[in-house]
Amino acid sequence: MEHKIDKNKLIRRSVFAGAALVLLVLLFLLSRGMWYQIEEQEEAVVVTFGQAKAVSEKGLHFKLPLIQKVQKVNTTIQGFPIGYDLATNETTEEEAVMITSDYNFINVDFFVEYRISDPVKYLYASSMPEEILKNIAQGSIRTVIGSFDVDSVLTTGKSEIQAQIKEMILAKLEQQDIGLTLVNISIQDSEPPTEEIMQAFKAVETAKQGKETALNNANKYRNEQLPKAEAEADEIVKDAEAQKQTRINEAEAQVARFKAMYEEYEKNPVVTKQRMFYEAMEDVLPDLKVVIDNGDGVQKVLPLEPFAQMQEDAQDGQTGSADAQDGQKRSADGQ
Repeated sequence: MEHKIDKNKLIRRSVFAGAALVLLVLLFLLSRGMWYQIEEQEEAVVVTFGQAKAVSEKGLHFKLPLIQKVQKVNTTIQGFPIGYDLATNETTEEEAVMITSDYNFINVDFFVEYRISDPVKYLYASSMPEEILKNIAQGSIRTVIGSFDVDSVLTTGKSEIQAQIKEMILAKLEQQDIGLTLVNISIQDSEPPTEEIMQAFKAVETAKQGKETALNNANKYRNEQLPKAEAEADEIVKDAEAQKQTRINEAEAQVARFKAMYEEYEKNPVVTKQRMFYEAMEDVLPDLKVVIDNGDGVQKVLPLEPFAQMQEDAQDGQTGSADAQDGQKRSADGQ
């Protein structure tokens, strides 16, 4: 009988010990589920009876086990490529090939940077928020690229293209409200889709560079020659002004002379006329010597220069003849 009682006690003690052990294990598991840690660049979403709440404070936090559920999200800047594979760097043609406004095909690669701005909406507003962002980005890229010509996409228009794409994506993300925000989108590379077209574009770029060089040389030559031409033009203008002033001064002098002569003419018209006539004859016939008689002869103006020359020649001849006769006479006396 005593042996039977001891056996029952042992059974009860074993059951009690097992229950205590199970209770301790449950308490341990529950205590572990009562706490969660939020690290740097993380946020948590705590769901209580279906109600989600974001928790951003870093450190250790308490939660009700079996009642509250916690999900953590990464709030750092993340990214994905469009047009190429990030691991192999190979082109993804279905994403990269696009058409420009001037109907040229071109390969353009982009990299999209984003971060989670609202953890609750990121987790529960959509099932695949990153895929939605990628589709929005691809649609915006093709829309903007299709409004630019191929030269702009390859060279000068990249900054404007990136700005327009970013603005369009931000507007569409605001409409979708999926808890993501765009940080940046940048063109990684842009090139023609085939080697032949690439060579043609390189030739075009070379021609453009040659054009720029020629324009720079022309501007340099213009800048060198323009001051010289301006100086010459200024000198011509100054000479013209000087000649103009000289002509004006001469004209004014002639006017003053005419006025003075007219005043003398009014005082004594006959004498003035004769004086003017003589001066005019001197100007018209500067090398002709004239003699004015006393008024009794037939001619008033006698061109006597030829006659005077003939008279001088005749006198020289007579002198020469007399000298010859005198020489002959001296010769005879000597004999």
